[in-house]
Amino acid sequence: MRAAVFLDRDGVIIENRDDYVKAWGEVRFVSGAIDALRRLSRTDYAVVLVTNQSAVGRSIITLDQATEINRRVIAEIETASGRVDAAYLCPHHPDDGCPCRKPAPGMFLQAARELDLDLARSYAIGDARSDMDAARAAGVRGILVLTGRGREQRPGLAGGAHVIPCLEDLSTAVDYVLARSAEVA
Repeated sequence: MRAAVFLDRDGVIIENRDDYVKAWGEVRFVSGAIDALRRLSRTDYAVVLVTNQSAVGRSIITLDQATEINRRVIAEIETASGRVDAAYLCPHHPDDGCPCRKPAPGMFLQAARELDLDLARSYAIGDARSDMDAARAAGVRGILVLTGRGREQRPGLAGGAHVIPCLEDLSTAVDYVLARSAEVA
């Protein structure tokens, strides 16, 4: 079993939009994200995209459109010598109560089954409390990045038994993961 780094898409890899990313022309990569993914791809970690896309459940875009945006994001990462080993997308509306929509751990658990992942040795990098709650529910160590919604979501993470690192962006989060890996090795 290998460990994984689970990545949220909007606000972590690409810029978050209040009106949702609805088309490829609206995609803007977060500064430094491609380079961070290139560095992560040189490790033994499985790189797994886990993204809520409620724009589908809200009938703003179709599932095919959301899947195509994901495919193109992954293609850009791969063109830049990065990799994504698997991608999971929850298309449901927040009120649907589905087990795959973060903060539920469904996408993490599905990836663990399908990719034979060790969740206890894995990390999740996201920009929202729902990302951190899903990670915790799956037994994965969460890292909040301050890009996307991270700065506004950070106060809601204060306190409690679980200390969640809050880092500037995906690049510093990847540095954090790689430093922890070196300590264990």
